[in-house]
Amino acid sequence: MSALKLFVHNHGRNGDQSLIKTVTFALTHFTVAFSVAYLLTGDILIGSLIAMVEPAINTVAYFFHEKIWARRQRNTRVSESTLNHSRPYTC
Repeated sequence: MSALKLFVHNHGRNGDQSLIKTVTFALTHFTVAFSVAYLLTGDILIGSLIAMVEPAINTVAYFFHEKIWARRQRNTRVSESTLNHSRPYTC
């Protein structure tokens, strides 16, 4: 399986939801950025350009933020599990 197919497969309905969450975040962000830029400038072209650059960069950053956050949560669960198993059992 190609790397892209494997990536999409691992981020599908049964797997990690971060890719789907990132896409919906991107759509929301592009819409808000265009609306604000258009309202401020009154120009569709400038509004479109602003809406393409800033949200695109922010969406990529958000995807990696989600990955780092998920890893942090996994590490916290593992640490808590290890702590619970290492404590002596007392009655």
